[in-house]
Amino acid sequence: MASSAPNSADRVTFRTQVLARHLHDPDRNQPPPLEPSPCLNYSPPELSEKSDFDIREMRMLMDGHHVADRDWLFGLMTQSNLFCPRERGGMAHGEGPEAELRKLAFQEVIGIFDHALAIKLGVHFFLWGGAIQFFGTRHHHEKWLRDTENYVVKGCFAMTELGHGSNVRGIETVATYDSSTGEFVINTPCESAQKYWIGGAANHATHTIVFSQLNIHGNNQGVHAFIAQIRDANGNVCPNIRVADCGHKIGLNGVDNGRIWFDNVRIPRENLLNSVADVSPDGQYLSAIKNPDQRFAAFMAPLTSGRVTIAVSAIYTSKVSLAIALRYSLSRRAFAVTPNGPEVLLLDYPSHQRRLLPLLAKTYAMSFAGNYLKMIYVRRTPESNKTLHVVSSAFKATLTWHNMHTLQECREACGGQGFKTENRVGPLKGEYDVQSTFEGDNNVLMQQVSKALLAEYIAAKKKNRPFRGLGLEHMNKSCPVIPSRLTSSTLRSIQFQTDIFCLRERDLLSRFAAEVSQHQARGQNKEYAFILSYQLAEDLGKAFSERAIFQTFVDAEATLSSGSLKNVLGLLRSMYALISLEEDASFLRYGYLSPDHAAAVRKEVATLCSELRPHALFLVSSFGIPDAFLAPIAYNWIEANSWSSVQH
Repeated sequence: MASSAPNSADRVTFRTQVLARHLHDPDRNQPPPLEPSPCLNYSPPELSEKSDFDIREMRMLMDGHHVADRDWLFGLMTQSNLFCPRERGGMAHGEGPEAELRKLAFQEVIGIFDHALAIKLGVHFFLWGGAIQFFGTRHHHEKWLRDTENYVVKGCFAMTELGHGSNVRGIETVATYDSSTGEFVINTPCESAQKYWIGGAANHATHTIVFSQLNIHGNNQGVHAFIAQIRDANGNVCPNIRVADCGHKIGLNGVDNGRIWFDNVRIPRENLLNSVADVSPDGQYLSAIKNPDQRFAAFMAPLTSGRVTIAVSAIYTSKVSLAIALRYSLSRRAFAVTPNGPEVLLLDYPSHQRRLLPLLAKTYAMSFAGNYLKMIYVRRTPESNKTLHVVSSAFKATLTWHNMHTLQECREACGGQGFKTENRVGPLKGEYDVQSTFEGDNNVLMQQVSKALLAEYIAAKKKNRPFRGLGLEHMNKSCPVIPSRLTSSTLRSIQFQTDIFCLRERDLLSRFAAEVSQHQARGQNKEYAFILSYQLAEDLGKAFSERAIFQTFVDAEATLSSGSLKNVLGLLRSMYALISLEEDASFLRYGYLSPDHAAAVRKEVATLCSELRPHALFLVSSFGIPDAFLAPIAYNWIEANSWSSVQH
């Protein structure tokens, strides 16, 4: 063997021949070599997808109001790099429900364009301006609202502190009344009392609504709101005011969140916003509401505007991400399922449908919920404040959580392209993450929902009266009975879907009340008993929110006569209902559904995905979002990534 070993040159020749045979051996019975594929071409999905419902009619139903005004603002944005306004303050003139809805419509459109800009405007108009309008009285309105409309003053809203966020009653800033001068003296007594996360404060705001404990003659009268100037007209920070930036954030860096310290800042007595309570020149505290808890509740009631705008903006962001991801999935192909066959569109894979189409159905449902929330907000009365607080808390939490889930799923569904900044979905995650925290931490808001439901339950049982309000009237009826066998037609029926949502809510409310009562019977106080029952509180909050959202969908669907539009909405409604059943373990945990029921639900979700697939393009087109507000991958992504695009 050693004598026949090849030399170095022979070894090279031998290895070359072996490699050549691996690559191509004409003596072997092999298929012909692969031929180069023609280059991929972008094919607009509109060429192959056909709609059987009126997209404009669906858009009207989805947006709910002021569609023409929205399109006017969209047009203004797309025609100008920087809006180029000719008049100042044109967005916000007018009062009453119609004017408020118009402002909300503009706010939603601006949010689609730039979340930070929408936040800045929202702080100025809805928080600063809203506080003056609803906390103040006539002389505040006359002095401040016109200058607010015209940006003569730039307002911010200083409630949150370093040491207190959700617990507003615990804030530490103090406003002490000096009867000798007729002034309030506002002071930051410790570092934890510094105002924190105040949008607009770091750079631009000239004035703020400052929330402080009101101290009169040594007596604390609780939290009240005051107007204080923090900068002059030239942007210089006022004496006895210190301002600092909160620092770089994971998103929303277009908003100048700031920190504010007040060093014995004096303001006139008239700067107390006094619709709920007032202080006389000689220092007498005056309020028609004697109960401190009721007074605080009345004081906080107008602050729902922030939760309303956040909830609705979250859904419009979900629409943006779904429009991008679904349009991409209707032109991007991957793998062939037959030899030499064409590659398959992403959205023709059942697994891809299952990722995106339930989120699409949820977004439709939550759009109707957002429209309902706006309507009860603009038509609010003192009697409806409780309902508005509970519904806005539930919807703000549910809709913003849904948005973050949708953004993540859409980012992944777009593959590597979803990671690019220009394709929007990734950056939107950072921009909107904060929504689960500001204007009320989502978990705290849902606890408030459960606490309000518990109070209503206890009151109804104690007074032996029917349930009224908060959508709990269904508890006055007999308990729904779920059929032992769930067919496809049963699963898709409004009656079954209503029954199962109501069954879950009423049972969880009864369980929650019983558990809190048991903790109290063991010696725990009411508040701690509630805290110990947090698991049922979480389940109940979710049950209330999903039942309420479902009802808004049913109500919207009921406004339509029979036809293709109503048929498609029926598919979406069933998808929303059934995916809610599949995703919440409560239905199995507490026995509302059996394992066989759960299997039937899972099967029906897959069937609904296949039935919604032909409508996907037109359902996202019905969002009414202009092309320029989406992303390159929503359209001709090949051209957008071509060499010519690099050169230009």
